[in-house]
Formats: sequence, structure tokens, C-alpha cells
Amino acid sequence: MSKTLLIGAVAYDPKVVTIWDGFQKWFAQHDFDFDYILYSNYERQVEGQFAGHFHIAWNSPLAWLQTERIAAKTGRKIQTIAMRDTDCNLTSIVVVRSDSSIQSIENLRGKTVAVGASDSPQATLIPLLHLAEAGLEPKKDFFVRPFDVLVGKHGDHVGGERHAAKALIEGEVDAACMIDGNHLLFSREGTLPPNSTRILAQTDEYDHCNFTMLDGMPEDTVARFCELLLSMSYDDPQVRPLLDLEGLKMWKPGRTEKYALLARAIDRFKTIDAFVDKVSKSYP
Repeated sequence: MSKTLLIGAVAYDPKVVTIWDGFQKWFAQHDFDFDYILYSNYERQVEGQFAGHFHIAWNSPLAWLQTERIAAKTGRKIQTIAMRDTDCNLTSIVVVRSDSSIQSIENLRGKTVAVGASDSPQATLIPLLHLAEAGLEPKKDFFVRPFDVLVGKHGDHVGGERHAAKALIEGEVDAACMIDGNHLLFSREGTLPPNSTRILAQTDEYDHCNFTMLDGMPEDTVARFCELLLSMSYDDPQVRPLLDLEGLKMWKPGRTEKYALLARAIDRFKTIDAFVDKVSKSYP
């Protein structure tokens, strides 16, 4: 592997190139040799990490759990080294129209609930777990209408979530699932007209993306990367536009305890079992 510190990331939007090109220039100005590799989907990126194609992955929460479970099966050690301030303490919500007669989760029995992409933690897996643990089993007690926009991006592309919101407003479904921040976004942009929806249910808190590292990486280089990453200041006019594009104001040390909710979801719905088994056999 190159002596340059290589990051793996998923190209879920054209702005990703702008972000990482900008970060590359910023690190170079701090005498740090940094580059990145882009993947079309997280599954390919997870495989690439175990194949040794790069040092650190910028992972979705689902990709973190995929990597964690493959590492456990293959005897590797794994850690998260950093995350955004905006990756912490998030919730998802189940939304209905303001004029809906639905007043409780139980009222969703026999109804149709729109979700985002099938591999979206925030708009599918976690809210469906919430409903299941409240006593309504998806696809059994209520219909699930997925909007599978760009599967493989793990919901980072919010197109499916936005389609679910539109379907709710147009009366095609009875409820829609989304992350709380996108509920606000969709209201600001007009996808959800003012006062057109209300929150029926809200999940417990969970965390989102992180920088993931397997064992065997160059410790001094990674330590310097973390030092520089955490030193990025929103007050720096060069770095602020990049942080805005990436959706944060500051980087924070990584943590893992708030992936438990998503872990329960993938265990209940058997979301990643086949993929984990396949990669584990490829990189024993």
C-alpha cells in the first residue's frame, strides 16, 4: 500500500469530489500526504478495506456494522477514529399528514408506510425497527412501500426519503419514515408544505457516519491525520465551505455505543448476514 494516507469514500453525490479535493489541498498545506479513493457503493468499499486498498474508510453506520462483523469473523481488530459533530444523537421519525385520523402506532395496522432505500438506516431500518418493537411487524401488520433510490449508498443520497415524503403529501401512503433533520429540510424546501405533517413516532437516538480503521495501519501517520482532522476550524475561511458541504462544524473523536439501535435492526431483519458471510470467506 502507498505511503500516502488513503481514504476510501462513497460517491453518493457529485459534491463528494469537491469535498475530498478540498480536503486533499488542505492537508497538503499542512505537510501531510493524503489522497482518496471513491467507490460507487459501500459494499464495494467494505470489501476494498479488507483487501487492503486503502487505510481508512469514511463509512455509513451500516458499513461500520458490516466491517465490524466481518472483522469479528476474520480475527481482525477495528476502531472508529473520528466522526462529525452532526453524526451524534440523531433520531428518525414516522410522519403522517396533519389531517390524518392516525393518532397512534397501532392505527398504522393495515396501512401503508413509505420508507427510503431498503439499505437506509435512517429512513428504513431504524424506523421499521421502532414500529416492530412497538408491536407492528413490517410487511405483516402493515404494508411497506420502499423508494429504492441508489441502493448501495445506504441512504446517504436522500432521494428515496424525499420520494417517501412526496408520496405522503400526495396521499399515496398513510405515513412516511425519515430522519428528523430531513423532516425540517423537506419543510424548508417545500417538499412538505407548511403545517402539512405531524410526527406520529420518534425513535431513540443513534449515531451516523464515522472514519473506520482496521488493525495494521501506520500508527504515526494515522495519529497525525486525526490530529489535523480534529484541528479543522469552522472559522477557517478555506475549510468552512468544505465542512458545510460535508454537513458539520467540527470533527469529534469516534464512538460506537450508539450503533446499538441499528445493530438491533439488522439482526431483526437479517439485513447484512449474507454479505458479511460472503466477505468473511473471501478474506479469512
